[in-house]
Amino acid sequence: MKIFDANISSQVANLLCNRISSIPFYDIANKKLVEEFGMKNFFSNQEEYLLLKKAISSSENVAAEPDRTEYGDFQTNYDLAFSVVKYLDSFKHLNPKFLIEPTCGKGNFIIAALSVFKQINKVIGVEIYKPYIWETKFNIIEFYISNKVENVPEIEIYHFNVFDFDFSFLAKDFNDDILILGNPPWVTNSKLSSIGSINLPKKSNFKKHNGLDAITGKGNFDIGEYIALMLLNVFQHIKGHLALLLKNSVIKNIVFDQYQHKFKVSNIEKFIIDSKKEFDASVDAALLFCKLNSMTEFTCNEYNFYFPEKHIRKFGWINNKFVSNIDLYSNGKDIDGTCPIEWRQGIKHDLASIMELDFKSGYYINAKDEKVILEDELIYGLLKSSDLKQEVILQPRKFTIITQKKIGQDTTYIKLKYPQIFKYLHSHKNYFSQRKSSIYNNKPDYSIFGIGDYSFSPYKVAISGLYKTFSFSLILPFYGKPVMLDDTCYLLGFDCLEFAAYTTILLNCDKTKEFLQSITFLDAKRIFTKDILMRIDLYKLAVQFSSLVLEKEVNTLNKKFNLQISLNKWNDFLLFLKPKSEIKQMNISF
Repeated sequence: MKIFDANISSQVANLLCNRISSIPFYDIANKKLVEEFGMKNFFSNQEEYLLLKKAISSSENVAAEPDRTEYGDFQTNYDLAFSVVKYLDSFKHLNPKFLIEPTCGKGNFIIAALSVFKQINKVIGVEIYKPYIWETKFNIIEFYISNKVENVPEIEIYHFNVFDFDFSFLAKDFNDDILILGNPPWVTNSKLSSIGSINLPKKSNFKKHNGLDAITGKGNFDIGEYIALMLLNVFQHIKGHLALLLKNSVIKNIVFDQYQHKFKVSNIEKFIIDSKKEFDASVDAALLFCKLNSMTEFTCNEYNFYFPEKHIRKFGWINNKFVSNIDLYSNGKDIDGTCPIEWRQGIKHDLASIMELDFKSGYYINAKDEKVILEDELIYGLLKSSDLKQEVILQPRKFTIITQKKIGQDTTYIKLKYPQIFKYLHSHKNYFSQRKSSIYNNKPDYSIFGIGDYSFSPYKVAISGLYKTFSFSLILPFYGKPVMLDDTCYLLGFDCLEFAAYTTILLNCDKTKEFLQSITFLDAKRIFTKDILMRIDLYKLAVQFSSLVLEKEVNTLNKKFNLQISLNKWNDFLLFLKPKSEIKQMNISF
């Protein structure tokens, strides 16, 4: 049955009915429930008390369980909660006196902790969803009915937005062994905002991203990450441990940010779980464990939760560099520096159905199957992540309209010079006005982003940011025009074919692949980012590259793709890559 939209067993309902049916006031009932089950403030007021008394006397309280997964609400099943607690007891030998569950949900972690840790003196649970508050309380009573327990700790379940709850008062009052245990929401702040949730921190750019980064996505963060960082900040100086189920990307970010925060935590460990099995969720997640109030550490050891004795890898900070596999990194660390050429992202327009076109029988055709004749001058070939499968790409799969040559350029010229394109764009102007990203605010009509001089370089070397393939493609012009890439791709632009070909060979060599494998996380939303690619020092890679291997690779490209690349420009290429500071020093020495 359900009361207040919360599940309650008939056993608990009957017990409550027997215990409180003759008690007229809620504060007296609260005292009785504290004495028997340790739960303070079981009822918040008299009205709530009377409603529950009425509800437990009725047998008609049945309701469907609401689906709260869009809120990132993946309730931890009891078996997993018990396995986590049992692991902390058996392998980590924890014996906490004080338990904090920052987003307690239905209370499975609290019940599991009560069943394993016999020395707990106090339990604090925080939850925003009121039906879960009641279900947690009912489940605790159910636990005590079914289990004879000598030690009944003081328990308080707060109906609170976790972002408004003052955890600092707990940190002041308790300096004994604490355990922060739980499963914060697996959702981002932008997702919760889009569905109108109030369970959000005060609007802020909490990672202090600047300008365009904050606008175009880096300002979006995971709610679980915010909660974990908040808890680490408050409790880092208190004796105890933290164990939270979090998305893998969140754990990576926490270890990454440890370089800046320098929280007083050590023994940082990650235990991968099977989210599909445990939560029926297609999310990569794990248990984050660390020791509080200890020597600051900057690395994390990774294990499989179901086979914790088997070490998978160690990731984190080494020599001021963040890497995904410390052991593998040692083989490529000598090329970890700064790329002498700036990596760029491809075109961003957020309107594929209008801006991306096929060409057939003399017509350009959009995703709405509209056939149009357009002036060719503003039409360029386009490649997307899924197109970057070959080492050399000779022609595009799609086409796109390039309305600007630089960000913010006036687009009124289109109406005068290219009336067919203007007519086409204008007929879909309502779609452009509906683009949600704030980067288009107060920009000229039909604006695009990710555009600049580099976009019009005739030769490009590119990689998909989305796929787990460590291969780079050399992209050649199509009918004398440079080919564009979309914003899921990253590129280097060149005016010289040889320079582009040499770069492709360097980036596709085994050393580069092994280096990238040591600094990338395959479960990331984007495997490759500008930050990752900018770490490849092409000059250091080039100067140690075998001339015999280079000649072999050039000959292979020429033969396979009918190119005419020579080795005559290799020394010019090295000079092109050489850091300007070194060139200046050479000139002075002469």
